[in-house]
Formats: sequence, C-alpha cells, structure tokens
Amino acid sequence: MKAIFFKSSPSPTRMTPPASPLHLTFSESLMEENIEAAELIITKWDSSSDNHSSSSNASLFSDDNREEAKLYLSSVKGLQKAMQYLVSHQASSEMLVRAQALMQTAMKRLEKEFYQIFKSFRFYLDPESFSAHSSSSRPSASRSSFSDLDEDESENESRDENDSIPGAQRVSLAAVEDLRAIAEAMIKAGYAKECIKIYKIIRKSFVDEALHGLGVDRTLNSQKVQKMDWEVLEVKIRNWLHAVKVAVKTLFPGERILSDQVFSISPAMGESCFAEISKEGALALFEFPENVAKCKKTPEKMFRFLDLYEAVSNLWPEVESMFNSESTSTLRSTAVNSLIKLGDAVRTMLTSFETAIQKDPSKSTVPGGGIHPLTRYVMNYISFLADYTEVLSDIVADWPLTIPSPLPEPFFGSPDNEESISSPVSVRLAWLILLMLCKLDGKAEMYKDVSLSYLFLANNLQYVVGKVRQSNLKILLGDEWVTKHELKVKQYCSNYERMGWSKVLASLPENPTAEIPVDQVKDHFRNFNLAFEETYTKQTSWVVPDPGLRDDIKISLARRIVPIYKEFYETYGGMHLRKEMWVESLVRYTPDDLGNYWSNLLNGSGSSGSVSSSASRGGRSG
Repeated sequence: MKAIFFKSSPSPTRMTPPASPLHLTFSESLMEENIEAAELIITKWDSSSDNHSSSSNASLFSDDNREEAKLYLSSVKGLQKAMQYLVSHQASSEMLVRAQALMQTAMKRLEKEFYQIFKSFRFYLDPESFSAHSSSSRPSASRSSFSDLDEDESENESRDENDSIPGAQRVSLAAVEDLRAIAEAMIKAGYAKECIKIYKIIRKSFVDEALHGLGVDRTLNSQKVQKMDWEVLEVKIRNWLHAVKVAVKTLFPGERILSDQVFSISPAMGESCFAEISKEGALALFEFPENVAKCKKTPEKMFRFLDLYEAVSNLWPEVESMFNSESTSTLRSTAVNSLIKLGDAVRTMLTSFETAIQKDPSKSTVPGGGIHPLTRYVMNYISFLADYTEVLSDIVADWPLTIPSPLPEPFFGSPDNEESISSPVSVRLAWLILLMLCKLDGKAEMYKDVSLSYLFLANNLQYVVGKVRQSNLKILLGDEWVTKHELKVKQYCSNYERMGWSKVLASLPENPTAEIPVDQVKDHFRNFNLAFEETYTKQTSWVVPDPGLRDDIKISLARRIVPIYKEFYETYGGMHLRKEMWVESLVRYTPDDLGNYWSNLLNGSGSSGSVSSSASRGGRSG
C-alpha cells in the first residue's frame, strides 16, 4: 500500500505549510503495519532464529507453500516501501533499524531459496529446455503465480498454456518464474550483488561441467596443440566439431535465455551474467581452431581444416547474434580470427598440393599401362575437395589463380577458356586436374611401346572422368568438360588400336576377296600368324581396369580385324588349300578363334593368355 500524503495548494504570498501531524501519524501507522506483517512471515521462515518453526527448514517455494511464498514476496515489497518512507521522514527511528534487520533476514532467506531452486531443479534447468523455446515467451506455470496480473486472469492463462506444454517444460518454466520473482525482489531491495553472485557461481559451474563433458579441454593451448601428434589431434578435432555444435546450438543459447528470463527486470544484469558465465568456456572453445591453424600444414591435413572452417562459418550467425555485446566482443573476434587463420592455412595447403603434383618424383612406369598412383591420389583428393564447395568458395573468392604461360602441355587447354567452368572453385580444381594430366602425359613417354603409352593415357583419363562423374566434380566442371575428356579417351583408344595392331592389319591384303597368287596367299597367312601371335602375347600382360572401357576396346578391335580376316579366310582358307598337307599349319586361326583369344585380352593375365602353338593343331610350322 502506498503512503498517502496530504498537501495544501501553494500560495503566492506564503510558504507551503509542512505536512500535518495527522498525516504523519497516519503514515507511520501504515508503515508500522507493513513492518509488523513482514515480521510475522519473515520470522516464521527464518532458519537462524532460536525459535524458528519447522517450516523454516522447508522450501518456501515448494508446491505446498505457494500462498506462503506469494505472501512472503508481498511482505518484502511492503517492507521496502516502509523503509523508503522512514529513510525520508524518520531516518534515525528505531523502526527503521528494525525494518533493516528484517530485510537482511529476508534477503538471506531468498538467497537460500534462490540457491536451492537451482540445485533442486538442476536437470530441469538445463540449456536444452530453454533453447527449445523463445526467450521472449515466459508462460506462467502451475508452480508459480507471482506476476502483477490479476490473479484470476493469471490462473486462466496458466491453465490454457499448461494444456499445451510438456510436463518437464512446465517444471522448468515454473522454476524460472520463481527465480525471476526472487531476483526481482532482491534487486529492488538493493541486494542485486548478492543475487548475481549466486547466479554466476552456480551457472558458470554448470557451463564448465557441460563443456568438460563435451570433451572441451580448456588447458589445450597453442603450444600443446602444435606439439601433438596428428593422429591424436585429429581425434581432438572430431570431438571439437561435435562439442561446438552442441555448445552454440544448445548450451549457450539456453544460458542466454535463462539469464534474460531470471533478470528480466534488468536486461543489463542478465547480459552481464551471461557474459561472465559463458566467456571463459566459449573462449577456450573458439580458440581451438585458431590453434590448430598454427600447426604444420601438409596436404593430408586439409580436410580437417576444412571441417573446422565449415563448422565455425556455419555457426557464425548464432555466434554473432548470441555474443552481441561489448563484453563478449572478444568471443566474436576470436571466432573471426579462427576463420581467417584457417582460410590462410587451407590456401597454403592447396598451394603445397599443387606443387606436389608438379614435382611428383615417380620415374617408373605402371606395369601393363594401368592406373598410376598419382592419378588415384590426386583424383581421390580432388573429389573430396569437391564436397567442400561452399567452404572453398569463401576461401578462394579473393585468391586469383595464376596460370603459368605457356602451359606445361597446351594440348589439354586452359581452364580459363572453358565456358562451362566459371566459379573460382571450379577453375582451381580444373587446373589441378590439368596439372596432373600434363604430368601423366610426361610419364606416358617413358613406355618404350608407343601403343602402350596411349593405353596408359586412356586408362588414366578414363579413371579421371569416372571420378568426376561419381562426385560433385561433375556439377563443378559441367557436362561440356566431361564430354570433352570422354572424347579424348576414345582418341587415345583409337591411337592404341591403330598403333598396337597395325602389323596385324598390315598382314592382310587390302582387298581380301581379290584374286591373288597362291604364294601371296601363303605369305599373308604366315604374316598374319606371326603378327597376331606377337601382338597378342605381348598385350596379354597389358591391362584395362575399367570393364566398360575394356569391352569397348575389344569390340572395336574385333570390328577392325575380324571382318577382313573372315573374308580372306573364307576366300582362301577353305577348299582352295585343303588339299595341301600343311594347310592346318598355315591357317592356324578360324574367325571364331580370334574372338576366343580376345576374351583374355587386356586383363593383365600375362602368360595365361598366350597363343596356342601350331603343334597343338597337329600341323607343322609354316
């Protein structure tokens, strides 16, 4: 109840008279009633009193004491008004001393209740409960009704809201409402410092424990990170990736909401509490990526660095919004610095990767013209990079690609001239592939057999195209790039067939059905036998790993050779020479035989695919 003051209208000719004795007596009576009412309930719940009742050990804010708690807070409010009046009118009265003592007792009780609510409802006051609903909504709950709304209206709202709120959430909201009411009472009574101290101790302990449970090592400084074995650090990175997501999405937002709700009477206090509670743990969390970025940079570490960059980048909107005050500016700058340092590290590793391709020391050839280790390594690496397109776009956006001129092998073309390749990431990845293809072109020259060098190029380019098709590289490089390189594979295959089987084709007459002397017929059969056996025996150790490409080559070879040989065989290998004693030795292969031999071709089977000798056919060498 507010004190009532009676004032006379001021007169221009005389001073306003002081308050009448009747007014002072009435106000004093009201203040004394407030103090006496407060004393009854405060003393009842005073656990330090020698004559305290059993209720003083119970929780004032339990469900059984709802009305008592409401009365207690109301009495504290009345006591405060009485003290304000006495300070203004009777600063030296014994009644003020009595009121001050009661207020101290009440504040100790509220401190105890404030602490006890946090402890009793620890698992209901976890951040996940609060990050699930907005800090702007604070619905009433069945455990509390301390708002300034009309009681009937409050209860009606409470019933309506409770119908749609899960049980655990109702408990947490009710506990927060009690904490808010206590904080408001203590702050208005001038005990904000004590209230905040309890809040910070309890919630900071909770945050620190939660971060520890997530595996955040706050002792892991830059020196320790740089001395750590990569295998161990990689495990730390994986743990951090999980921890930072939980912390930024759940832990810190929950604490922010809780601070805002408990200290809704003073947003500045809520902000201060949140900053104090979260700053130390969040700083340790956000410093970790920056510390990792200072480690030795090698290409194999690239993907973990990209994971860290992606995590910080994706969470940055939440970080910026949540830590938006001056007191948490260090956290924002730490997160930004992590992105900058990680981006620099990734660019350094991309440069190292490019250099490693250019300086690949391998001098030996791959047996059978198969897939070179450099091809597998580079394409696996680049296809993984393609999974980080969005992250790489940020990192290379302001990092122009410098292409040397002239190119190591201009035959492949420059990615800058590819109309289908436009983004910085696409251009850079196309350039890395180009470098590798140029390097492979040089390795192909190490083969003594030119046809095998073309088979090597076909195999490796087919592997490249396959990797592009099976990954996000297809989106980045485009259909035009894929089509162009598929045509190049066919060109390599055609060169292999033309040069690898040229002797076999040359052994047959240009017109297999034209009449030619018998001696020339014999020479053609002899030359075909020698050329086919030599070529086939050599190429059984050659390999085409891709089944589709291998089948295409076999079909193409069959179409080139079998029709010509079949016409020649049917014209001269039949009745015309059958009377000769050595005909079976001269005509060693039927057209169907060629198809059977080709079934083992390019499997890398070696001697298992050797050509049958003429002795196996019962004849003699021609």
